[in-house]
Amino acid sequence: MSPSSHLRPRTLVLPPAPYAAALLGGWWLDRHVLALPLDWGVATRPLGWLLTGIGLALMAWTFVTFQRHHTTVNPYKAASTLCTAGPFRFSRNPIYLGDGFILGGVALLLQTAWPLVFAPLVWALLRYGVIRHEEAHLEARFGDDYRAYRKRVRRWL
Repeated sequence: MSPSSHLRPRTLVLPPAPYAAALLGGWWLDRHVLALPLDWGVATRPLGWLLTGIGLALMAWTFVTFQRHHTTVNPYKAASTLCTAGPFRFSRNPIYLGDGFILGGVALLLQTAWPLVFAPLVWALLRYGVIRHEEAHLEARFGDDYRAYRKRVRRWL
């Protein structure tokens, strides 16, 4: 942990970028290089919309929680409050979890498995380029309160 971790996270990757790259790159590869169909018959589109809706709802709930706690959603700015309410009761990373639901949902809507092929790379970029730095920041800023929260609530679900 760097001595400046309490000032702001040292985020290396803009969090939505890997998800967007997986979706756009997957769509392009599917249409122009090699199709990897993802088709579950009549359930494909409704399930895609359901997953996308769950992801958007989770993100909206998280944004409202941040707003109520007067802290930032910006991964490059310091947290002013440790959020442990709302979706943070179930996941320490509800926005990234919501992004994952959206990734799966849009892959189904596009009917291509390519974005899911990229999912492990997306996960690694988020884990080591963003989450690691956010966690170091929260620990430096909130100390024992964050450590106790981390023991109570899993990173994802």
